[in-house]
Amino acid sequence: MKKICALMMVLSVCSMMFAQTALDAKESDPTTMGWMQGFPPAEDKILSPVDGSFFTFPGLRYSVNHMREFSPTRVVPAAKDRHYGVKTEIDSNIDKVTFTPWGSDTTMTWAESLEANYTDGIIVMHKGKIVYEKYFGGLDAEGIHAAMSVSKSFAGTIASILIAEGVLDPTKLVIDYIPELKDSAFADATVEEVLDMTTAIQFSEDYSDPNAEVWEYGLAGNVFRPADYTGPKNYYEYLATVKKLPGQEHGEVFGYKTANAELVGWIISRASGKDLADLISEKIWKPMGAFYDGYYIIDPAGKTSSGGGFSLNLRDMAVFGELMRRNGNFWGTQIIPQEAIAMIREGGSQEVFEKSGDYPTLKGWSYKNMWWITHNEHGAYMARGVHGQAIYIDPTAEMVIARFSSAPNASNKYLDPTSLPAYEAVAEYLMNK
Repeated sequence: MKKICALMMVLSVCSMMFAQTALDAKESDPTTMGWMQGFPPAEDKILSPVDGSFFTFPGLRYSVNHMREFSPTRVVPAAKDRHYGVKTEIDSNIDKVTFTPWGSDTTMTWAESLEANYTDGIIVMHKGKIVYEKYFGGLDAEGIHAAMSVSKSFAGTIASILIAEGVLDPTKLVIDYIPELKDSAFADATVEEVLDMTTAIQFSEDYSDPNAEVWEYGLAGNVFRPADYTGPKNYYEYLATVKKLPGQEHGEVFGYKTANAELVGWIISRASGKDLADLISEKIWKPMGAFYDGYYIIDPAGKTSSGGGFSLNLRDMAVFGELMRRNGNFWGTQIIPQEAIAMIREGGSQEVFEKSGDYPTLKGWSYKNMWWITHNEHGAYMARGVHGQAIYIDPTAEMVIARFSSAPNASNKYLDPTSLPAYEAVAEYLMNK
């Protein structure tokens, strides 16, 4: 496992197939473990991107709060003044809210679910106020944490803004913006198909398969590579090598493939003439009044890793979710065009999503502009990242949940049974107070 991880880029993830025998949340607390402590640290407490130890559980519980120490990054500047103001009215009864996890006959409390999911920090906002906020392990209120694939939703939001502004045309072909991809699988795909992940590209994201394309993608973006490496030297070069799936056309089936998100970052930068990190700062972070600079991991060519490289503050992430819930309006100012958010909330094709067969527990969901749409009674939608990162927006309950986590297993399928029903239970509780 470590040998494979050593070949991966900084934000790549191992499948953590040993999860069932992993340390629990308290035992794996990064402060208790003593990672990177001392001058120098003890040899068995040093985490490194070279040997993959920095992203192997339980070391990853430290690394998610310190990604900048393991890779080159680009800053997402926060506001210098006029920061947002949010009232806090903590409701301790939320800890006692109960729900039944999927596939279980035993109820669980909200508080119990946090430990079960290796939560590092979580905020619940209701009607614009913070009603719940807790931190664990190595994270505190001022900390910066890796958002993993929640980064995709930030890129998708910027793309939606550019579409609303008329800067980006989702009906155009990818090669209208990136002619360098004329010989790749993306040549006949539309921008919309890339944003909705319905491209028919040959790209496996199965981390347990050492031959999966995700490893080659990871190597292309990694600054730490074997001396004899001869493959693509950055994400730009990698995307030009992506092949099409035989017998399948774009737009037919949803397939969650990070290569699409990496391409979105390239497309919006080419269309706007600006880097993704700068666009987020200009169009979201500064006008929203974010308190803390975020940062993005970059590849050897300096490309911002739009597929999963964003690290940010939890409160800033929760307020971004609140901005989305308010249809882009904050302080009486329309920061994100309503059209952009309406486009996301409408969702994609539920039929195309179901065809993938990969998400049997997410019945009736869809995917639109890098956001996951539940299509439930509350019209909830969310951003999701491996190891438990999440923004959950429930417009009906006027609720936003932002969570950072560092669970042993990468896939959300291990966390959804004790996360999604918990979110719904808290929403019902808040609505019925």
